[in-house]
Amino acid sequence: MTRYPDIPKPIRSGIVVVDPDRGTPQRIIVLQFNPDTLERSLSPQAAGGAGDAGGGGSGSGDRNEALRLKGPAQETWKFTAEIDATDQFEVAAPDGIHPELATLEMLVHPTTAQLREASRLTKKGTIEISPIEMPLTLFTWGSKRVMPVRLTELSVNESAFDVNLNPIRASLSIGMKVLSVSDLPAGHRGADLYMAHLAQKERLARGARSGGGLAALGIGGRGGALGRS
Repeated sequence: MTRYPDIPKPIRSGIVVVDPDRGTPQRIIVLQFNPDTLERSLSPQAAGGAGDAGGGGSGSGDRNEALRLKGPAQETWKFTAEIDATDQFEVAAPDGIHPELATLEMLVHPTTAQLREASRLTKKGTIEISPIEMPLTLFTWGSKRVMPVRLTELSVNESAFDVNLNPIRASLSIGMKVLSVSDLPAGHRGADLYMAHLAQKERLARGARSGGGLAALGIGGRGGALGRS
């Protein structure tokens, strides 16, 4: 096989399951193919309600809060990933892509050990049982996007099977919510990782090229609204 050592190895997106106490990766899920498109949504956490209060306005918000934020924006991601065992003939796959699918599905399932422990506490008469805490999950999209997330959607479309009915090809619709300092307790490793993610945004924003001043908008000069004193 001809090799081309000068061709850079492609960067793959993926999901990393991290021990929140030690900060060490427990599991790394590398997406076989990078998604072609990403859908991102940001909803600001505004301090006031929509609109103004009084003065003939139709809203019910506080005017003094119109430009205030309660915290970081709520950010969600959606994309479609593909898994295809037929693209990796050199890799033995007696179970098809069952292992890959199960690894992703376990991101939204507690383990059997956790369920048994919860059942044991219930039988023991424990009045209050805390919800089961899942490991810290990170989504990586290159070096500039590494963020703590929680999976909010996982839809699987299996489209091909082997003779034993093991799935060998599937597309997955994955939805995630970026966990910010508003979602995680103070001192949590995920909160520190979110701050690093936000700091990266700030660095990138500082590197944006200027649009050339107000004149580029056609509103510069003393006659413009922003030019009046």
